[in-house]
Amino acid sequence: MAAVTVLPVSLSARFKGSFAYFTIKDRLPQILTKVIDTLHRHKNEFFEEHGEKGVEAEKRAISFLSKLRNELQTDKPVTPLEDELPDAALWNQYLDYQRNLANGSGELSWFQSPWLFVECYMYRRIHAALAQNPPIENFDVFKEGKAQNFFESQEAVIALCTYFQELLKNIKDLDEKQLQEELFKLLQVSLWGNKCDLSFSAGGDSSQKSSPLQSLGNLLPYIVVNDMEKIWSLFVNAKKRNTEKSNVRVDIVLDNAGFELVSDFVLADFLLSSKLADEVHFHGKSIPWYVSDTTKHDFNWTVKQLQSANHMWMSRCGINWEGNLKKGVWVYHDHMFWTLPHDFSSMAGVAPDLYADLQKSNLIFFKGDLNYRKLTGDRKWEYTVPFHQALNKFHPAPLCSLRTLKSDTQVGLKPGQGEEIQASEPEWMVMGKYGIVQIDAAL
Repeated sequence: MAAVTVLPVSLSARFKGSFAYFTIKDRLPQILTKVIDTLHRHKNEFFEEHGEKGVEAEKRAISFLSKLRNELQTDKPVTPLEDELPDAALWNQYLDYQRNLANGSGELSWFQSPWLFVECYMYRRIHAALAQNPPIENFDVFKEGKAQNFFESQEAVIALCTYFQELLKNIKDLDEKQLQEELFKLLQVSLWGNKCDLSFSAGGDSSQKSSPLQSLGNLLPYIVVNDMEKIWSLFVNAKKRNTEKSNVRVDIVLDNAGFELVSDFVLADFLLSSKLADEVHFHGKSIPWYVSDTTKHDFNWTVKQLQSANHMWMSRCGINWEGNLKKGVWVYHDHMFWTLPHDFSSMAGVAPDLYADLQKSNLIFFKGDLNYRKLTGDRKWEYTVPFHQALNKFHPAPLCSLRTLKSDTQVGLKPGQGEEIQASEPEWMVMGKYGIVQIDAAL
């Protein structure tokens, strides 16, 4: 018989003083309070648009969310979803699965359950509060914050678009070494763009204020796993292997809207313009998620904002990117799986259609911390466990995590590396200061 892999325990608020504990005790209630305030502030708008029905719906949503906040803060059991939304059955099956794991006690409470599960559950309940209350069912409670992040990062967006448009002027003349340098630069911009995360700052300011390109040299020492060379080799080999007929496809599983999304767009455009890739597929969330995650609306809104900007290079980027979408060399997808509580090792079983689609990719970039947590099962891994092992058989295609560390799970480090950083910076795993460009290409 094949040996059964024993997985380490899930991160959870059971461990007092852990980052999971701090998140569930402080950050999640803060986020819920902001959501309730947002609905309050839009009361007049709901009235103007929908009359009394809009105000009634707002009251019902607020009452639902206040109850949710109370359940969370008093560590009540996590209850099955009672709505009729398309993913409710999958959620409730997962809830049963977690109950069975809970050592026969059968009850799952907010502080005793896996952190990843209850955090996802909270966002799914926020979605239900609106989805069940027409006529305000399509209101995105996080939209304002995402737009604000974009506008407050204006200078950085201008700097990046300007740099990129200048680069495009002579991209055809770059030799292999120069192309590699540019790829590494834009990978790092996309990596550090991940610092702009509103769920991490509990909705506080997290915009990118300065030009992201100027600080890359200073930030390089903080990339604790740096597989950029391997990514370059993968692209070069894919080009050599591929005949005229078969396209090199790159997938980007998105994280935050705002500045980070623009940095992902620039990376994607560079891959096409440099002929390293022929098509890029973006994967976003089908419902508002983790405060600042990208939905289809955010994706299209960002392209439109750039197009209509009164800055030459910003609008040039927006126009080109709209063109990429029209030509079909950029494709946006969303799938219910990205907002389920499952980690990615269950994708092949739960969402075989999505897994099969990702298998067509030559390289999948997973942006951000939540994707890393789902890649590695959000567990208390030893630092030196190989990334491939922590993926727990999730290998649809070569994949790469571009992530700044904001939760206490990290694998694939050299012996002693994690302990050494920990000695000088005890909070290193949760402060967003360190990053990884970590690849798993063993297929």
